[in-house]
Amino acid sequence: MSDILLSLRGIHKRFGATHALRGVDLDLQAGEVLALVGENGAGKSTLVKLLTGVIPVDEGSISLRGVAHKFANAQASQAAGILAVHQETVMFEELSVAENIYVGRHLMRGPFIDWKSMNTQAQQVLEQIGARFQASTMVKDLSLAERHLVEIARALSQKAQVVILDEPTAALSQQEIRDFYGIVRKLRSQGVGVIFITHKFDEIFAVADQYVVLRDGTTVGSGRIAEVTEQDLVKLMAGRAIDQIYPAITSVPGEVVLTVQDLSHPAEFDKLNFTLRKGEILGFYGLVGSGRSESMMALMGLNPAAHGTFTVGGKPFSPKDPADAINAGIAYVPEERQRQGGILSFSVQHNISLAGLSRFARGPWLSQVRESALCQRMIERLRIKTHSPDTLLSGLSGGNQQKVVIAKWLGLEPRIVILDEPTKGIDVGAKQAVYQLIAEMVEQGLAVILVSSELPEVMNLAHRTIVMRRGVQVAEFARADAHAEAIVAAASGATAASSPPPAARPTPVLREAFAA
Repeated sequence: MSDILLSLRGIHKRFGATHALRGVDLDLQAGEVLALVGENGAGKSTLVKLLTGVIPVDEGSISLRGVAHKFANAQASQAAGILAVHQETVMFEELSVAENIYVGRHLMRGPFIDWKSMNTQAQQVLEQIGARFQASTMVKDLSLAERHLVEIARALSQKAQVVILDEPTAALSQQEIRDFYGIVRKLRSQGVGVIFITHKFDEIFAVADQYVVLRDGTTVGSGRIAEVTEQDLVKLMAGRAIDQIYPAITSVPGEVVLTVQDLSHPAEFDKLNFTLRKGEILGFYGLVGSGRSESMMALMGLNPAAHGTFTVGGKPFSPKDPADAINAGIAYVPEERQRQGGILSFSVQHNISLAGLSRFARGPWLSQVRESALCQRMIERLRIKTHSPDTLLSGLSGGNQQKVVIAKWLGLEPRIVILDEPTKGIDVGAKQAVYQLIAEMVEQGLAVILVSSELPEVMNLAHRTIVMRRGVQVAEFARADAHAEAIVAAASGATAASSPPPAARPTPVLREAFAA
C-alpha cells in the first residue's frame, strides 16, 4: 500500500450555471479501499462519471500510476483500467454469464468467436472470486448478488486497476453482504484499488482503509478510517453535527384503522395477521426475500394472486387494483423510487400531482392553478429543495426525489401510508428529514407501516415491529421489548442469547465479518 495508483488534482466540472465539482483532490493506493463519502448532491456521482469517461473533465488532472489521462469516452476509461460496479446492474439477461463478461470484446479465432476459450477464461475468473455458478448460466437466472459478481468478474477479466463499487450492498441480504466483503478482500489482496461508495456508516468502518469526504462539490476531509469516528464524518458531510438523527415519537396509537387476516400468497407469504392503529408506526423487518414488500403490494391491489380478509376503518376492503386502495385511503411509497415511485423525465410538479389527476380535472382539462397550488404546498411542507416546480425529478438529489414521491401520496390526504425502504440510498441528512416527516405524519393522525431492512430505523421509530422470515410472520416486538439481538435472531432463524438488555441497540459487527 505504498504506491499511488490513482491521483486526482483540482478536478472541476460545471453544468451550465451549476458548479458540480470545485477543485476535488483524491489519492487511491494499490491494494486499498477508499470510502468516498458525502450527502446526496455532494458530487460523488459526478466524480464517478468523470472517472469512467461518461463525461469529460473541465479542469484538473487524472493520473493512473503517474500517467495523465483524459478519457474521451467510457471505452477509454475501461482500457486504462477503471471499471464501476453500480447498485443497479445493467446486463443482458438473455445472454450467458460468459457473454456478459466479454460483451463488446469477444475472444476471436480468425473471423469466428472462440466460444470455448471465452467460456473457459470466464469460468477461471468466476472461480477466482468464489462464484458458485457456471459461466454458461443465463444471467436471468442469477440473483442480484450474483449479478454483482459478474460485474466484478468483468472488471478482473479486463485487468482493472481501479474498481468503483457504488452502493453495491443496497439490495443484498446479510449473507450476501458477507460474501461480498470476501470479494472486496480478494480485490484488495490482488493490488486492486477500490473506491467504495455507501451511505451505510457501519460498512464504511468495516471495509475502508481511507476516506475522502465531499461537500458541495469540494473535498472537505480525508485520512485514515481508523482515526475518525462516525460523528466526525457526519459533521464533515453535513457541515454541522447531527446529534439526534431519530426524532422523539410522542404519538399515542388510537383506534384500529386497518385489520389484515390470513393474508397469503401461493409462493411469497402465508397467513399474515396484524392490525394498524391511527397515529401508529408499525415496523416490518426481515431479510431480503422475507416477503415484506410483496405483502404490502397485496394491500395495494398489486399482487393479484394474494388473498386475505381486510378492513379499513371498520369496513370490508378487497383491493383489485391500486385505485381501490387509493379510494380506501391507502398510499404506498415503493422501494424503488426511480423505477416505481417517480418518473425522472417529469417535473417535480407533474410527479407530485400524478396520483391525483382527477382532483385537478375540469372536464377533459387539468386545472394548472389547482395543480400548482398543491405542488407549492407540498414543497413547503416537506421542505423539498428544488430550483422550481418545473425542475425535472432527475435533477434532484436522492433524498429530495424521495420527498417528491412521498409528497405525491400525501397530496391525496390518505389515512394509511406504507413506506417501503423510505431511506434506501439517501444520506444521513436526508434520512433525518424523512424520519422527521414520519414523526409528523403520525402526530397528525396518519397510520404508517414502515418496511425497512435498517434495524435502527424500526427500533427507534416503530411502536411495534413485526418480523418476517421466508414469507412467515415469526415474531412481534413492542418498542419497550425490542432489542437488536432478538430481532435479528427471529429474522435469520438463529437463536438469540438469553435475557439481553431491552435497551440494547445494534452493535457494529461488520468489521469482524469483513476480516473473517
